[in-house]
Amino acid sequence: MQIYAGMDQRLPLAAVAAHARRVEAMGYDGLNVPDAIHDGLLAAQAALAATSRLRVAISVLVCFPRSPMNVAHAAWDLQAFSNGRFELGLGSQVRGNIVGRYSTPWTPPVPRMREYVGSLRAIWRCWQTGEALDFRGEIYSFTRMQPFFNPGPIERPEIPIHLGAVGPNMTRLAGEVADGLVTHPTSSSPRQLREATLPELAAGTARGGCPGARARLMSAGLVATGATPEDVARAREAARELLAFLYSTPAYWRALDLHGFPAVGTKLRDLSRQGRWAEMVGQIGDELLDTLVPQGPYDEIAAVLRDWYEGLADALVFPVPGDPRHDGAAGAAIERLRRLAGHAAAPGSS
Repeated sequence: MQIYAGMDQRLPLAAVAAHARRVEAMGYDGLNVPDAIHDGLLAAQAALAATSRLRVAISVLVCFPRSPMNVAHAAWDLQAFSNGRFELGLGSQVRGNIVGRYSTPWTPPVPRMREYVGSLRAIWRCWQTGEALDFRGEIYSFTRMQPFFNPGPIERPEIPIHLGAVGPNMTRLAGEVADGLVTHPTSSSPRQLREATLPELAAGTARGGCPGARARLMSAGLVATGATPEDVARAREAARELLAFLYSTPAYWRALDLHGFPAVGTKLRDLSRQGRWAEMVGQIGDELLDTLVPQGPYDEIAAVLRDWYEGLADALVFPVPGDPRHDGAAGAAIERLRRLAGHAAAPGSS
């Protein structure tokens, strides 16, 4: 099991390099950079420039407002620049954001994402092998690549593509056309992975012509941990607050239905529409929180995470301490989890 760090979406771009060096020194295998307040591609470049071993993944790039050609160029450059340490995560986002925040026309996301991934790979294949660019779809068509705009081959052209998915159709698509899937904080419980996500990934992989194979699964669920019981309690309440906001969006209600809390989503949606934000946190009760969020101090959390995710996830996101004075304890927890999961230490980690 590989261990990735996360990054606060509000971290200024100027602070990304220091954050990346910090998590590399702590022994993480990789870093997930968000694409939210700041541009994910710029953040990825800053993290890659500051490190020598760390893998850097965008988790996940809001791709539909960006042309696949623009993303192809950026990803190709990042992969060459980092000597193969870049991972491209792609996400569709919800309709309200695509239309209202990005002023981009909305089309059904699964067929659009299928073409998006296909066009990226066609463009990269053109650059690497010299074959003519000829991708023709319903939404995207790429048929022109003059030598002036062709960056040419690179040493490590295999750029992993991971899809962010919540629903069954996008999950199956990840198994069919991508290298892996990144779960959402609302859909990372062991039960959901076991009963829904992994079977859907397998169905997609079989549809893609590779029955028995498995796409990589990264659990990006919330983890409540810290150096002291008080730290764990604060992390637990922060998780409750975030889940209250996220579950006000109907697209994320699948987990609530699966775990027997269907009314929670409806109540949260209604409260958000009424602007009653302060009342939303109380809708995430302790039972639901304990079902969705693994919890424990640093000296116990490795065993908790092993019990939750062993055999289900190939990688997971482990939170970076808010206080750097706790980096040693968090790093020890990461190494303990790695040993329990039977994964070798990250090269050069301290």
